[in-house]
Amino acid sequence: MTTAIIVAAGSSRRMGFDKLFAKLDGKPVISHSITAFEKCPDIDDIIIVTKRDTIPELKKLIAKEKFAKVSKVITGGAERHLSVWRGLKSVRADSQFVAIHDGARPLTTPQLISECIELARETGAACCASQVPDTIKRADDQQVVRESVERSGLWSMQTPQIFCTPIILQAYAHVIQSKELVTDEVSAVQRVGKKISLLRNDEWNFKITLPRDLELAEHVLATRKKNHQ
Repeated sequence: MTTAIIVAAGSSRRMGFDKLFAKLDGKPVISHSITAFEKCPDIDDIIIVTKRDTIPELKKLIAKEKFAKVSKVITGGAERHLSVWRGLKSVRADSQFVAIHDGARPLTTPQLISECIELARETGAACCASQVPDTIKRADDQQVVRESVERSGLWSMQTPQIFCTPIILQAYAHVIQSKELVTDEVSAVQRVGKKISLLRNDEWNFKITLPRDLELAEHVLATRKKNHQ
């Protein structure tokens, strides 16, 4: 059994409004994220972690879209890692793998999720990622360039990030106990000395962060529709 935890408890500070309910191809951003996992044959259960005041609206959406795999909608924490921890504590005991995904990453696909699950089954821990194509510089607090960073071997982490359940539970128990701040699950798993395999993904799978991201996501979805006609 594989459980998906969709993390949707962010503040959307950089967006200026709740990006999860911004319309994308006629539906809320979060609806696209849930749909990918709902349609993935390798996902058995979906847990959504969100803000307390968003729960009623999200439950209406789930009922409207008939998302049959969503079993729980729970309240998240003040930080992302606390939201993930709450989700992990709600995972069923018979779940062998856990897939954790950003609710604001609506362009993931059932195929990508399945490929990442397959890699996780082989190695115990897997993450979708893309190679960094740009020249990278490190700057100081005044945004003055100080040094170049060799981009060879640099990868940009995406989600889903998928793990054997005991591994991710061990990793997050350590994070919570040590009160460390981690921004993704790969960082948590690294801290307990586990290896993570990367699944190279060259397709669009970015996180909605700024208003312009919605425009690009609209274009991506329109192109996918056209290509499947």
